[in-house]
Amino acid sequence: MAEKVTHFVGQSLAFLDAVELAGRAAELIRPVLVIGERGTGKELIAERIHRLSPRWSGPLIVMNCAALPETLIEAELFGHEAGAFTGATRARAGRFEEADGGTLFLDELGTLSMAAQERLLRAVEYGEVTRIGSSRPLTVDVRIVAATNEHLPDAVEAGRFRPDLLDRLSFEVITLPPLRGREGDVEVLVEHFGRRMATECRWPGWPGFSAKAMAELVAYRWPGNVRELRNVVERAVYRWHDPASPVDAIQFDPFSSPWQPKAMPASRQAEPPSGEQPVPSVQNGAVPDGHIAIALDDITDFRTAVDAHEAAILKRTMERHRFNQRASAKALGLSYDQLRHCLRKHGLL
Repeated sequence: MAEKVTHFVGQSLAFLDAVELAGRAAELIRPVLVIGERGTGKELIAERIHRLSPRWSGPLIVMNCAALPETLIEAELFGHEAGAFTGATRARAGRFEEADGGTLFLDELGTLSMAAQERLLRAVEYGEVTRIGSSRPLTVDVRIVAATNEHLPDAVEAGRFRPDLLDRLSFEVITLPPLRGREGDVEVLVEHFGRRMATECRWPGWPGFSAKAMAELVAYRWPGNVRELRNVVERAVYRWHDPASPVDAIQFDPFSSPWQPKAMPASRQAEPPSGEQPVPSVQNGAVPDGHIAIALDDITDFRTAVDAHEAAILKRTMERHRFNQRASAKALGLSYDQLRHCLRKHGLL
């Protein structure tokens, strides 16, 4: 199996300081806590610490503490003997044993139960683990790197995290900056992921993003950080229709659609019979504001009727917004390019 290559892309001082600190901490076989929002690259930092440490040739074992039910976390961490609990048909080594001589990365550390924290404390302090169902401790040599998106001192104050465990795991604490705090890095990351996706799509070259699109990317707050940026950039590149021209369409929310399911209100009045749709009331030939009348009983061609309705929506919206395409697109929940596509489809452009 080919070894995974870790790439760090960025030039901001906040980001480079965190990467440099990880490199320095790697030299000492001490616990490290990595703090950061989702998508900031906590696992990449853990890999860097392991690869630059004297244990680089040993195993790097990863465990997401939030991905397992509380009843299984201790068995995963420390292993179990055959018959220790229902379903334990054979003995199994835990993550500590698997990481012996290497590094154990514990992601989402703050989700561990107090019971698991107590056993983890003993493993960190004495280098011993005991499988569930066994009374014989096993000696292990494991370096702990843990990550969380939570401020653990607050969890200690709230009684959800052991203060003595926090003391032992916080020899070094590396706090990763969110993307919105990494000045100048959005442009660098956009270029990196854009070029890579263009190569994957077999484009003959990389035209880059238009100035308008890049301005939108830089102005966005990126709550999902680098992981979200990568998805947005790669999606924009693969959807773009002209590899010879700069990418000019960005969709930040892939779920945004004029046809997305609407949340059902908590209480509904006068629900129509099953299978029927409510019809707006018409008085004196007038249709209530915001509705377009359709003679449902006169439809003989479904596709033609749907197209006519879509064209009517576009016309009405464009009229309401004085034929301003960007305002009309926003009102309909469409991107600018999606609106222009619809207008061309119905001969309205």
